[in-house]
This record gives sequence, C-alpha cells and structure tokens, in this order.
Amino acid sequence: MIEIRTHTALHVLKGAVVKVLGEGAKWTASVYVNGNHGRLTVKFNRKPTHEEIREIERLANEKIKENVPIQIYELSREEAEKIFGDEMYDLFPVPEHVRTLKVVVIEDWNVNACNKEHTKTTGEIGEIKIRKVRFRKSKELLEISFDVL
Repeated sequence: MIEIRTHTALHVLKGAVVKVLGEGAKWTASVYVNGNHGRLTVKFNRKPTHEEIREIERLANEKIKENVPIQIYELSREEAEKIFGDEMYDLFPVPEHVRTLKVVVIEDWNVNACNKEHTKTTGEIGEIKIRKVRFRKSKELLEISFDVL
C-alpha cells in the first residue's frame, strides 16, 4: 500500500510543479518509487529557487488535505487522445501497440496516462516532504526527491 501512496504522490507533486514553475515543467522525463521514497524528474530549464520548492511542497500538501477524488478512466487510445490530447503523455512514450489506456485525472491538477495503481483520494497519500532537488543543466532535467510521511 505504501508504494501505491508514493506513486499517487508523484501525480500530486507533478501538478504542484506545473502550478509553480509553469507549463515549461509539464513533461515528466522519469519517475522512481521505492517504498515511501519517490523521485519525479521533469524537463525544465533552470534550478528553482528555495521559495519555489517550498511553494511546490505547500501546494502538494494542500491538495492532499483537500482529499479530492482520483479518477481513473480506461479508454481506447483514440478516445483518450480525443478527450485529453497530448496533455496525458510524458516524455517516455506509450508504445503504439498499446490500444487501451488508463488515464489518471486529479481535476484541475494533473492528467496522465498511467497503468499503475493509485489511491482513491489524495487524502490517502499522507504528507509529502521534499528531501532533495537536483538540476542537471546539460540535460535540462529537474529531479525532485521526496518522501511520503
């Protein structure tokens, strides 16, 4: 169950990252989950300030406290692309042979094609604590390591 909470936290954290850093940070390059530890890597062009990182953490935890539902839609690829467009995709492509997609939606926050398990609400996640932020300038990648408490 802890990994389901941590994986769901990635979606909440990504929503907060886009709200604070803007559309330039919307493309996820990779994710990592191990127990209560996770890492979100997004394409971005600079290292965020300490204030921005604090605001990302604050907004993510606010969304968790709101305890909003996490909706999962299972749709044909064509239907999903018609409804959600490219917004649901990340930098790692969904293989063409995959014809049915699960789309995770946190209303007005995050939309992602994702085949992992998720909590039913954001409130089930627990608190997010950002532990480390690393910007890799040469690749324009921002890594945000966090724990779910």
